[in-house]
Amino acid sequence: MTIEQYQEAVEWLFVQAPNYQIDGQKAYKPGLDNIIRLCDFFGNPQEKIKSIHIGGTNGKGSSSNMLASVLQESGYKTGLYNSPHLIDFTERIKINGENCDKEFVYHFIQRLKDLPEDIQPSFFEFTTIMAFEYFYQQNVDIAIIEVGLGGRLDSTNIIRPLVSAITNVQLDHQNILGDTLEEIAGEKAGIIKYNIPVISGDENEVVKNIIKKKAEKENAAFVDATSLKTDLKSDLKGNYQEKNIKVVLALIEELKKLNFNISDTNIEKGLLHVHENTGFIGRWFEFSKTPLTICDTGHNQAGLEYVFEQLNSIKKHKHVVLGFVNDKKIDEVMKILPENSEFYFAKPSIHRGRHPEDYENLLVEAKISYKIFDSVQEAYLSAKEQCTNEEMIFIGGSNFVVGEFLEKNLEISE
Repeated sequence: MTIEQYQEAVEWLFVQAPNYQIDGQKAYKPGLDNIIRLCDFFGNPQEKIKSIHIGGTNGKGSSSNMLASVLQESGYKTGLYNSPHLIDFTERIKINGENCDKEFVYHFIQRLKDLPEDIQPSFFEFTTIMAFEYFYQQNVDIAIIEVGLGGRLDSTNIIRPLVSAITNVQLDHQNILGDTLEEIAGEKAGIIKYNIPVISGDENEVVKNIIKKKAEKENAAFVDATSLKTDLKSDLKGNYQEKNIKVVLALIEELKKLNFNISDTNIEKGLLHVHENTGFIGRWFEFSKTPLTICDTGHNQAGLEYVFEQLNSIKKHKHVVLGFVNDKKIDEVMKILPENSEFYFAKPSIHRGRHPEDYENLLVEAKISYKIFDSVQEAYLSAKEQCTNEEMIFIGGSNFVVGEFLEKNLEISE
């Protein structure tokens, strides 16, 4: 296999089954029938591995990676399935911090091309079965599976994990999951399974009660992680990580009950070496010190509120590069933009990317200092040119904005 063959295979995967249709219509397939048939076709590898299921609106990626790091420090061969990727497709499927083997991806995609006609997977269903099969073939001790979207109808919900977690519930993907917090919480709680403990990390009593009632219905132990007290820290920066650490600690306690050998030292080291152990970047990631350059993949109102609040705590003039995709409520973001900032709005280079010209009326109404660019890289280079060493740059608004920025610049910085 050549690198060109690998790239062609991955491109086929994206073209054949995009996450969202180009016309903006939903490509989200209700029900688990398709993933059930797909897993059955491959011999149900998900039933042959031990797993942990982590859902929620924000924080599931950070929590998954922190837990993976702790399990690696404890000596366990740990699979990790996250989405989306920032630079390369293989980031979605990792074992002990190593990206999935490109040779495996290439050959697995060839097998996907020969599926029976009655199985028409979505992009995420393709990648989910790929992760299950890879973890099974590599004989992992445990696999951490992050929910893609929602929970109840998400293709990852075919697993029967040792323990589940719901980090929090916020308004996001309302066009798919429901217009209210209660509706979305119901969808997220759909990952709770009979007699399997669930960790709840949300402080909102309405959300907490929805999760608790679903747990009671399924005879599943309900653990409120928000009640935990800890002073443990992580190398994943961002004030919001304090909440995620509590979810991780609650998950670890459940794993200990199942005879996983995890020491206090493993926990402390695991939390402090997430970047090194899992290769996780993009959450309050310090790209440069001079000038200070931070990027963060927070992309919905709740996530951006946390990020912008932390930005406001830094007493520097800011050059803020932002971009959004079509399904985001940009008018809500305009109300919470960081202070003392100049803005550089750009279109992410994916078909769902929204050009700033489409929402320039909102920028005018917000009475901010802004410029518009056709690409993230153009916006960043303009911000870099304007920024002094006493000021700072922030890049965010979307996973795709951060991914595009890192792909263009990470190797340069190294």
